[in-house]
Amino acid sequence: QVQLVESGGGLVQAGGSLRLSCVASGRIFGRYDVGWFRQAPGKERDFVAALKWSRESTLADSVKGRFTISRDNAKNTVYLQMNSLKPEDTAAYYCAARVGTIGALDTVGNYEYWGQGTQVIVSS
Repeated sequence: QVQLVESGGGLVQAGGSLRLSCVASGRIFGRYDVGWFRQAPGKERDFVAALKWSRESTLADSVKGRFTISRDNAKNTVYLQMNSLKPEDTAAYYCAARVGTIGALDTVGNYEYWGQGTQVIVSS
């Protein structure tokens, strides 16, 4: 069983930055694919960014050039650096992980483990 705990959310003005962190339990974190998703009120959970165990990354078009995903396997932690934030980035952000590597990285159903989420609010 893997537990994921997110932190780093908060209130920020448009144009500002935040760095989200997700700490995972488990001794084989380096073999997991990890991802970040977000969910605004009344909307579906959407893909933001993912990083394979091989360090191949992918980002949603809406955040390319602004967000960066990275990981520190020694700390069992994955990060989401968010720059040039916009009001439309307001959402609860969720960290996800999977041991298996089958299926698209941008699909909610392809992840086995989820954190509880951290709220990001971007004011205009």
